[in-house]
Amino acid sequence: MIPHLFYYLLVVLGLLWLCVMLHAVWPSRGAESQPRPAESEPLKPKRKRSNEPPPFAGLTHKPPCALCAQEAAYPQAPPPVRPDPMPPTHRRPRTVDTARHFCPHTGCRYRGWLGLGNLRANGHPSGGPWRQFQCTSCEGYFPEHHGTIFHGKQGAVELIVRVLACLAEGLGMRATARVFEVDPNTVLHWLVEAAEQLRAFSCYFLCEVHVQQLQLDELYAVLSAVKDGEMREVEAIQRLSRSPHWVWTVIDPVTKLLLATDGGPRTLAMAQCVVHQVARLLAPDCRPLFLTDGYTDYFTAILTHFGHWVQPLRRQATGPAPKPRWIPLPGLRYAQVSKTVRRRRLVRVRHRVVFGTLAAIEQVLAAHGWHINTAFVERLNLTIRQHVAAVGRRVSTLCKGENGLRQQLALPQVYYNFCLPHTSLRQPLAQPEPTKGIGSAKTWRPCMPAMAAGLTDHVWTLREVLLFRVPPWPQSVGV
Repeated sequence: MIPHLFYYLLVVLGLLWLCVMLHAVWPSRGAESQPRPAESEPLKPKRKRSNEPPPFAGLTHKPPCALCAQEAAYPQAPPPVRPDPMPPTHRRPRTVDTARHFCPHTGCRYRGWLGLGNLRANGHPSGGPWRQFQCTSCEGYFPEHHGTIFHGKQGAVELIVRVLACLAEGLGMRATARVFEVDPNTVLHWLVEAAEQLRAFSCYFLCEVHVQQLQLDELYAVLSAVKDGEMREVEAIQRLSRSPHWVWTVIDPVTKLLLATDGGPRTLAMAQCVVHQVARLLAPDCRPLFLTDGYTDYFTAILTHFGHWVQPLRRQATGPAPKPRWIPLPGLRYAQVSKTVRRRRLVRVRHRVVFGTLAAIEQVLAAHGWHINTAFVERLNLTIRQHVAAVGRRVSTLCKGENGLRQQLALPQVYYNFCLPHTSLRQPLAQPEPTKGIGSAKTWRPCMPAMAAGLTDHVWTLREVLLFRVPPWPQSVGV
């Protein structure tokens, strides 16, 4: 009888033989990885993905703008035809300059026109401080301060100018009233009238502006909103509900010109309003480089006012024609600066090209040695906080509504552009000018943003600005 150990030995030998045969027949990893020379195929290069965003295909409808719709529904009447200048007379030459004055009478054909020789000085009636002018066309009389905030005021001119200068330098209304010993309501009344006149002053000078680049930003502000009827007056004073608002600013970083300031919520409608104001100030052929933060509504607002309709080409012979597309104008460049802040620390800055190419944007900035940034408009925010008492940090001079904020913003805008010299814009003098005292000679000429932009040729005083009579329509007369 055969023992069981023999059968176990046969099983083990069979398993060993099976392993050897499988190892011989099974292909190895090295033989599998090596391609056969007869059946080898050329390796296809891997497709590289582009990091650039796809080109903007356009919109099938134009984004709505409330101001554009209002202008389309109520277009402004064109100015009347400019009359011929008055012929010179044989009288003695005039010594009083009347180039900045115009006839305000409605029935006169010279109404609103500067420098046509139709005005002559008529002295000071009853020994008053204001000169009287006469229009030789309609034989009408008017004082030289007609159409300014000084018309009909009993207060001294210097007092009104100094009060408004203090407001422009950032002093609160109640503090200004205490300094000059006037009623706070009087200061508020002067500010409201001055804001209306200064808006017209800015619109008259800031027109057909040529700029290379613009920076837009929003400044956080706090308003004390008190709603009528919800609580008693005493409770309203004690419990002022604070609502966040924003101050929108637009600056030319080259000339430091402040083109627009406005106050309102951080919404698409407000962005459309600000960009609409900028589009009205620029020349028709001016397409500057726009630089903003990462706020997405700027994209829609800029595309609304700097776009046009284009009919795409047909891609197939049959079927409906493609719809027109609203795309940005040729040559429009727009870039965003997105900042990531964590625990009040800046951790990352990213640049995003929205319209145009990176090479075209860098070409504009390379002329001044700059890169994509919004540093100039952010520096302007500090200037606004110093010159507008209502937007300072941790102050008690808050406005009660958006209208009050806009009135306080109109005064510093004109003061910053026309009256406040900018150190970085100063110009060297050809010859040093001696001073009246014992100090060193002057080697620099002061310059403010309006001079750098070519809008005026001298530094204005606040008195000159407030005494300037704004014509009812734009005119090409140098001031």
